[in-house]
Amino acid sequence: MLSDEHLKALYYEQDSSKVFSNTDIKGGVVVTYRDKTENFGAIETFTAFDELNSIMRKVYHFAWFSSFSRIVITRTAYRLTKKMHDDNPNAINQLSNGHPYDMSTNIFDRLPQIFFAEKPNDKYDYIQILGREENKRVYKYIRRDYVNNVVNLEKYKVFVPKANGSGALGEVLSTPLIGQPLIGQPLIGHTESFISIGCFDKQEEAEACYKYICTKFARCLLGILKVTQDNPPEKWKYVPLQDFTVNSDIDWSQSVAGIDRQLYAKYGLDDTEIDFIETHVKEMK
Repeated sequence: MLSDEHLKALYYEQDSSKVFSNTDIKGGVVVTYRDKTENFGAIETFTAFDELNSIMRKVYHFAWFSSFSRIVITRTAYRLTKKMHDDNPNAINQLSNGHPYDMSTNIFDRLPQIFFAEKPNDKYDYIQILGREENKRVYKYIRRDYVNNVVNLEKYKVFVPKANGSGALGEVLSTPLIGQPLIGQPLIGHTESFISIGCFDKQEEAEACYKYICTKFARCLLGILKVTQDNPPEKWKYVPLQDFTVNSDIDWSQSVAGIDRQLYAKYGLDDTEIDFIETHVKEMK
């Protein structure tokens, strides 16, 4: 449908209850019009704002565009191992049917015998897992051989909640966290409550990525596809990947607002497009 050059959207309302009382339709309500004698141009990716369409085209067709989604690690990347089940044969009965290896959002409650608040003093290697317990973000220790190998486990990265907000354009993301290996302490993975971003060799690169996620520019482009709470890798498709090293064309030492101004200039946004972002996207404190 979105590739149909004879179709255009006449009306869109994200809040479906304004059209149909007491009805919640994820993604909203749209009225379309099709005329086989007219060529309106393919919609391709629908947004409700002309300014956002213009910004998206400039960024997506920018020379050397590469999607930020390439460095977003799915919430299901970190999983339990067969070794864990071999050593804990009763664990299968504590987990959901058909999900014996999932690092589920409530895994700390389901398998308390393998997660520890303090690092055990024994012969095994341990890592930490970021998750939620009693509605708070907490880190728990688990044996290294009880968790699969993930590409960014031994690297610096940024953690972001896997679900956030309502999907409204420009909403503030829940506070991201920089996942970093600490001297003398294990590395950090995460439960399905989070996604992780990046596979960085240096903490400074993760900090630059953190700042980028906080920019109005990046969150505006995230809002093109993120129209619900869910925040999986594919929703970041239209956010352009940046060079987070010291060789970047962006000066990451500047404030988030300063980085936004650099990004506006880099992608050639005009005053109308900049004003759209500045007025529609909330500042992250």
